[in-house]
Amino acid sequence: MNDPLYHRLRESHWRRKLIAGEEAELRAWLAAHPEMEADWATEAGLGEVLSCLPDAPVPTNFTARVLNAIERESEGSRRETSGWTWRWRRLLPKAAVAAVVAAIGLISYERHEATQRAVLARNVATVADVADVAAVPNPGLMQDFEAVRRLGQTPPADEELLALLR
Repeated sequence: MNDPLYHRLRESHWRRKLIAGEEAELRAWLAAHPEMEADWATEAGLGEVLSCLPDAPVPTNFTARVLNAIERESEGSRRETSGWTWRWRRLLPKAAVAAVVAAIGLISYERHEATQRAVLARNVATVADVADVAAVPNPGLMQDFEAVRRLGQTPPADEELLALLR
């Protein structure tokens, strides 16, 4: 039953004996809800039995223990509620270091590539200068080209001369 009046009266009965005004409210409420009379009888019987029990002794450091438990619980709930914040605070320095290392690596790679491109450009310029000089051949070389081409060829062996030498 989710009736707030019933819950208020039941909780009051747990703590103390109901006063006359509360007893009247309870009787009126039970008259309107007869199906709850058995539940109230059970609650009343339980309250009577519990009131007969002796009070449990309280340790001398009870207050300190309660306060420590509250402090631990509040720290735990703070961690749970700010879990992402706690994780980010822990991971942020690592992420920053990783970003710096990656940036340094990219910068040094780019500088290495720029140096390699500069060396390649110088080499291409040198080859272009040499190629320009070699591209225009001396016209005198072309006149004797046929004689130069024949230097690499050997005449066939003279069989008669070889037979005499043997």
